[in-house]
Amino acid sequence: MNDTNAVNKALFDYVLWLGDTSLIIGHRLSEWCGHGPILEEDIALTNISLDLIGQARLYLSYAGELEGKGRSEDDLAYLRDVMAYKNSILTEQLNGDFANTMMRQFLFTAFSYHLQTALLSSTNEHLRAIAEKAVKETTYHLRHCSDWLIRLGDGTEESHKRVQDAIDNLWMFTDDMFEGVEGDKLLIAEKIAPDMAGVRKQWDATLKQILDDATIKIPERTFMMKSGRKGIHTEHLGFLLAEMQFMQRAYPGAKW
Repeated sequence: MNDTNAVNKALFDYVLWLGDTSLIIGHRLSEWCGHGPILEEDIALTNISLDLIGQARLYLSYAGELEGKGRSEDDLAYLRDVMAYKNSILTEQLNGDFANTMMRQFLFTAFSYHLQTALLSSTNEHLRAIAEKAVKETTYHLRHCSDWLIRLGDGTEESHKRVQDAIDNLWMFTDDMFEGVEGDKLLIAEKIAPDMAGVRKQWDATLKQILDDATIKIPERTFMMKSGRKGIHTEHLGFLLAEMQFMQRAYPGAKW
């Protein structure tokens, strides 16, 4: 039997990764508020952002409970430095144009959908409960960005080029979503977390189906940047956190 303390430590790191990833991609999408290409899409992106931040709250609250040091979801979201964040590095990349945002969202959401579906079978009741809520939201998110990719990829010469450029630029960050850490072995053994090989297989199938319809080519494997879960990030995360954490750091402990 695995050591309980070791399993709890691994679970804390795992839940923090899930929470940070949802928080950062949610914040990135919130930057589109008031800047969407059409009013309906402006509202859609904002609502998806709120869903993701809601998922982040559930994960970070649970992470605080697991840690047992009295840190709340707000403490974990706003009072850590950049290298303490474990989010997948794809999620911190700049929005760029609309095609780039939709591609980034699709690559992440296809991953999130299959991971949340796998977590429905987790032996951990907290993770199951969060997954039950998240997978309903993520089903819509995946349909939304998939529809846009097909529309843009199989659209005009200009829209097709922008979508192809987006995946070419973002592909190097995709392997990071599947990179595990040592503690994951304990969680897999306890059937708390799924083996990422299975999630990767399903993700690959979803990508092929949608990108074929969008007439977009998956890039050949090149250099892959990894280690987001180990606190290694691109320069974009520091600037994102400076904006996201400003209010809490400028007025610590402020009450509304």
